[in-house]
Order: sequence, then structure tokens, then C-alpha cells
Amino acid sequence: MSETLTTVTMTVNGEPVTRTVPVRQHLVDFMRGELGLTGSHLGCEHGICGACSVRVDGAVVRGCLMLAAQCDGSDVTTIEGLTDSGEIGDLQDAFVSRNALQCGYCTPGMLMTAAELLAAGEPRSREDIRDFMSGNYCRCTGYHAIIDAIETVNNRRLAV
Repeated sequence: MSETLTTVTMTVNGEPVTRTVPVRQHLVDFMRGELGLTGSHLGCEHGICGACSVRVDGAVVRGCLMLAAQCDGSDVTTIEGLTDSGEIGDLQDAFVSRNALQCGYCTPGMLMTAAELLAAGEPRSREDIRDFMSGNYCRCTGYHAIIDAIETVNNRRLAV
């Protein structure tokens, strides 16, 4: 039995992309396999860990739960796109200075989710940050350094 294919056109990190893909191919598999954008990782494949997080039309979604075909006509931003745009440069620096990453597997999803929180430009308590980030799992750092890094960047951005 052959797999059904469909053609999708989307904008990925500012670049138009058209590909023929299996209708059941997940977005994160498409990004990694078809486009070579390997920053988003496959963790749980159930939408729980957040390692596969990407932005679709401005909202952070789980790339393991969304099909590439669902993104036809959408604007998709990966961690590579956030990095290239400079949007998260200060956040990346804070993750390094606060030692908020160890193995790095969860880091792209953490950064993607934290960028969404920071984009709101609102004061946040540590508890607010912890709640917002609760859908992203890290098995190495214990979260304190991650919260420290996000809190530091949020406070700096609000001071400007």
C-alpha cells in the first residue's frame, strides 16, 4: 500500500518552501528531515516534553503533534529562525551565563517557549515563569537556572 502524498507551501524562517510530503508526516519530522532544520528535537512524541516546539503563525506549538500538511499556507519559525533574527540573543546569553543548560536537548524548546513569554513584555514573578514553562521538561538542570535566566532577561527588557 502506498502512502498518500500532498504538496504544501509555507514560509519557514522567512523563506518560501514548497514540498511534496506524506500526509501523515509530522511537522518536526518535516523540518528535520526535509529541510535540515535539526534544532527542534523529538522527545516524547506525545506533545508532553516541549522539545519539538516551533512557532506556527505566531503561536508556539508542538511539532510532534502537528502535521506538515496542516501548515500549508502558514508561517513557521524554528529555533534557527529565532537565532538568526537575533530575537533571543540576550536569552541565549542568559542561558549560558546562568548555566541553564546541560545536555542541551530541551534547550531549543525552552528558548522557543521563553521567547513567547518574553514577547508579552509584562512583569512576571518566578512563579508566573515557572507556570508558563511547565510544559517543557528538562531532565538535567532542575529548572532553577532556567527560571533565573528567563527572569533576568524579562527584568532587563522591562527596564529599557
